[in-house]
Amino acid sequence: MGQIIANALEGELDVVLTRKIPAPGNPELAIGAVGESGWYFLDSRAGVLAVSEAYTQHAIKAERALMAERRARYTPHRPKVALADRNVIIVDDGLATGATMMAALHDVRAEAPKRLICAVPVASSGALTRVKALADETVCLEVPAEFWAVGQFYGDFPQVDDSEVIEILSRAAAARMRA
Repeated sequence: MGQIIANALEGELDVVLTRKIPAPGNPELAIGAVGESGWYFLDSRAGVLAVSEAYTQHAIKAERALMAERRARYTPHRPKVALADRNVIIVDDGLATGATMMAALHDVRAEAPKRLICAVPVASSGALTRVKALADETVCLEVPAEFWAVGQFYGDFPQVDDSEVIEILSRAAAARMRA
């Protein structure tokens, strides 16, 4: 979706890396999210599950290491696109808790964009409320009353493979160089 929007607006495409912070013993359950900068958000589940500070810091360190490795693979021959004084649109496939989008918005806001926009096709009402506070504008096509997971709103919801991300970013970088 990011590539389609970047092409339509004649903009640049880059990736904002965030990771969910998994609950102890349950890697599918997110208790928050962390961005490349190290800024993190913990939701109320962390308190309910009595997650220790030591566990949280260990999980954050592991997720940041994975993001650093992905950054090196995704954009090996160039720095991140400079965002200062630019209109920036952060796109995601949907917001369940909003935690990873919050981390993305926080990290991008620190780069002083002119305008920061969050764009998603679907979101839970709670997630949308949380991210609206961090964006200059939020575009969301649907906020259903019954929301269990982002995938429930797609007929086909495959994971995006790292090689696909690398290919899309490489094509975008090559097009930028030609322009």
